Amino acid sequence: MKLTQDEILNAIYNLILNPGTRDWERSLLLEARNALENGANFDTQLSKLEADLRPLALRNNLTPDVTDFYHHITDQTTSDTPFDFNKHSLDDPVHQDSAIFAGGCFWCMVEPFENRNGIISVLSGYTGGKVDHPTYDQVSGQYTGHVEAVEIIFDTRIIQYADLVELYWQLTDPTDASGQFQDRGNQYHPIIFVKDEQQRQIAEASKQRLADSGKYTKPIVTSIEPATAFWPAENYHQQFYQKNPERYKRIERSRRQLKAYQALQRKLRAPFQKSKRD
Repeated sequence: MKLTQDEILNAIYNLILNPGTRDWERSLLLEARNALENGANFDTQLSKLEADLRPLALRNNLTPDVTDFYHHITDQTTSDTPFDFNKHSLDDPVHQDSAIFAGGCFWCMVEPFENRNGIISVLSGYTGGKVDHPTYDQVSGQYTGHVEAVEIIFDTRIIQYADLVELYWQLTDPTDASGQFQDRGNQYHPIIFVKDEQQRQIAEASKQRLADSGKYTKPIVTSIEPATAFWPAENYHQQFYQKNPERYKRIERSRRQLKAYQALQRKLRAPFQKSKRD
């Protein structure tokens, strides 16, 4: 459902003040606000704003909060469902726990975890950096030291932390320290963030088993680091696979194909690696 006029005006004011809004986006919003405050026709001005934003909206190149706003004013209701932060909380510490994993773009890290039994909530966000409340532009520009990651809340009566770690290895390339698959850059480093000594021991033991398995000929470079502040990503990024199913399928398919290609390369190289050792 489209926003009312008052809701649209309020959204425009908030986006103007939002530090995550790009300067050129802010200039368009300021132009629209000033015109409306000076008595311009609301529908005409909103149509002009939509047309000005449309070229980059069609290329998915608006900042996340402006993207949400664009979806509202164009009535793209499949893309603007807000994330339920009330669900993402440890309400039962006796039977619930949390885990944080970084493994490339968080768009592809949510669905595999979220659809497992015992998972209560999966939140996309940023962690491991030096700036409070980072924005997507700041993180993707590698200005803050954060990586894209997911925070998972799970029911320990149904699924264990060790199970999540094993699934994590299946989703990532643990030999690639420069990113993950098609996702390149420091913000895509593969990292397991551990909240306590128990998680550290489980993660390190699992990593060692993977290294000893001989599955990879290259060293396992995924790091295991202490968990720090986890900052939720903008609403546009939450449960991306549900809001943008076609785009998610294309990205996930490309990621899956690259992973399969790497597995084939390892299989073809294995006999030669063995002969060299012999």
